[in-house]
Amino acid sequence: MDHITFLVAVVIVTALAFDFTNGFHDTANAMATSIATGALAPRTAVLISGVLNVVGAFLSTEVAKTISGGIVDDTLVSPGMIFAGLVGAILWNLLTWLVGLPSSSSHALFGGLIGAVWVGAGSHGVNFDKVVEKVLVPAVASPLVAGVAALIATYLAYRLTDRARKDSVTKGFRIGQIASASLVSLAHGTNDAQKTMGVITLTLISAGALGHDAGPPLWVIASAGLAIGLGTYLGGWRIIRTMGKGLTEIQSPQGFAAETASTTVILTSAHLGFALSTTQVASGSILGAGLGRRLAEVRWGVAGRMAIAWMVTLPAAALVGGLAASVVQNGGDIGTAVVAVVGAALAAGIVLVSRRNPVHANNVNDTHEVGIRTEPPAKVGAAA
Repeated sequence: MDHITFLVAVVIVTALAFDFTNGFHDTANAMATSIATGALAPRTAVLISGVLNVVGAFLSTEVAKTISGGIVDDTLVSPGMIFAGLVGAILWNLLTWLVGLPSSSSHALFGGLIGAVWVGAGSHGVNFDKVVEKVLVPAVASPLVAGVAALIATYLAYRLTDRARKDSVTKGFRIGQIASASLVSLAHGTNDAQKTMGVITLTLISAGALGHDAGPPLWVIASAGLAIGLGTYLGGWRIIRTMGKGLTEIQSPQGFAAETASTTVILTSAHLGFALSTTQVASGSILGAGLGRRLAEVRWGVAGRMAIAWMVTLPAAALVGGLAASVVQNGGDIGTAVVAVVGAALAAGIVLVSRRNPVHANNVNDTHEVGIRTEPPAKVGAAA
């Protein structure tokens, strides 16, 4: 325990805070379509998703190893760099949550870490070949594969049931959605919780508490799983609204097809150690499901804004992470304290702004737009 300095402890806590934001930011990946179709009540959905995120965290550590010993050179990384990268990732997660954009928490993490290491250790501290292989290629391929799979599955679902009674079809697929949404939650825990495990493991390696190429200890796996599960249970209602109502009209056969396609892609990638974005996979699946049903409306304006967010997430988080790393590197303990205080103040400000237009379990299905009021409403409710 001599290696667990105050800074290392701060980094671990910050990593778990990121994991928490990852949970509520990405709840929509698993449960947005089930909530939109009425297959699951909102509160029930996030409870199931939270529990299965915790379970999924224990299924694999391949993605964690990609983070801790893949995209950056762990021999050149310091806890201060990791802290700076996490600050960038958290702030981007909160900003996109505020406006209801389902951007990638994973790419926010990668961007923050890459920017911080680049500034702190130089460009040779980043393994760009691994970034391309394990991050960028899956970022392009995974939503396309998931979208095509969901399109085909949706088309077949409607063709195979076109002579059946509509209410029977709806009921049957809603039951199926409970299983398929649960599997997405399990897969999300397997993929996304590992990213925080990898960051904490990288921190412990950089501090000398673990050996080079070590895997995450059990306490790291458990804490990361619990953090993402708690965040998931609180429900990222703003992003659930966008994904459930904003991209396309979702009926139960489409929801089942989208969730099944997402599960297959995420679990396959987790097994191969690809640190993909579950948000991009789920969004691609929902778009594919919309295109697979004849006469379904696809809101390309919303999809376009999401695509722009996807493209700028990694560089935006890298910019913030790099700036924070510069302050930490040059300011030492004082610089670290400044970054922590400024980061906390910005995070608190974003949360306060969100309360001007709260989205919660009772109004998540009311409309597909998430707006930000310039003036507070007469009565301010709790936003989630």
